[in-house]
Amino acid sequence: MPAKKEKKVLRYTAIFEPAEEGGYVVTIPALPGCVTEGASFEEAVKMAKDAIKCYCASLLKHGEPIPQEPENEFIGTLEVPILMPA
Repeated sequence: MPAKKEKKVLRYTAIFEPAEEGGYVVTIPALPGCVTEGASFEEAVKMAKDAIKCYCASLLKHGEPIPQEPENEFIGTLEVPILMPA
């Protein structure tokens, strides 16, 4: 009898950076080397989800653990006033 599989929804931070040639480059910090791109924001989101699925499938295939993001980590933007020379 085949082993029972459990479906789990994982959540990862994705960094979307505008590419010089247009579109977006997407990096997933918790998954080293997991980088993709898309011609539009919507395509970049789709490509990032696919890249994460493939990355995790490869880890499972090789018996390696899937990295999880810390639950108590927060990523945000800080505004800091800096006196610049005139």
